[in-house]
Amino acid sequence: MSVVIPVYNEEQAITTIVPSVRKVLEARGAEWEIIVVDNASDDRTVQRVAELSGEDSRIRMLRNDVNRGKGYSVRRGMLDARFELRLMCDADCTPSLVSLPAMEEKIAVADIVAGARNAPDSNVARYQPIQRRAASHGFIFLCRQVMGEPLRDIFCGFKLFRGEAAEDVFSRTRIEGWAFDAEMFAIARARGYRVVPCGIVWSHRPGSRLSIVKVAIPALRELIAARSYIKAQRADAPGRQPEAISPLAGGHPES
Repeated sequence: MSVVIPVYNEEQAITTIVPSVRKVLEARGAEWEIIVVDNASDDRTVQRVAELSGEDSRIRMLRNDVNRGKGYSVRRGMLDARFELRLMCDADCTPSLVSLPAMEEKIAVADIVAGARNAPDSNVARYQPIQRRAASHGFIFLCRQVMGEPLRDIFCGFKLFRGEAAEDVFSRTRIEGWAFDAEMFAIARARGYRVVPCGIVWSHRPGSRLSIVKVAIPALRELIAARSYIKAQRADAPGRQPEAISPLAGGHPES
């Protein structure tokens, strides 16, 4: 398994998430690697990762010369990964690691397993403040409408991919900012890959730097511009049919 961790100014969180991921991967008893993709941090994130990689060569870092956005960082890590299973894991996803076995069970019959904080079997220890939840719900609803996406929790930072799907899909994504998840799912479905949700353990981390107000309009513009490009991805997916989309019942997103 390859684990891709996109980071920006995470000098504190990185010293928790990387050792936690390493412990889980060691317990699996199979080959592994951790790829930290640094998005031009200006704190001590790079130094912290260097210390961790010095302890274990299976931990490595890719560093963007300039801040390119989370979508760019995840794409870079996924395309640089070597193993059959590839996990996207945000720096605040330490609580979600206990849900990895359930996701691995589902990947046996799917191509992409999307962590879902709103699923019936999810376990959310701490929710976001109500004002942020309201803004997030509206933003996610608009993104789903633009892309025709049935998943209600598109932006959860805990997703598991088969290597083939990761390479095919991320080699085609264009959005480099926060809306990349919505584009990625749309391309995956157009290419015929099966996407399934999986309830996870999750806890909101106070102090998030993401401003829904600032990203909403640019993100929606990117998605609208991407729709015709995504439709073209259906034409050259040999042996696959675009995945049938039916809305999932119940739940509310937490992003």
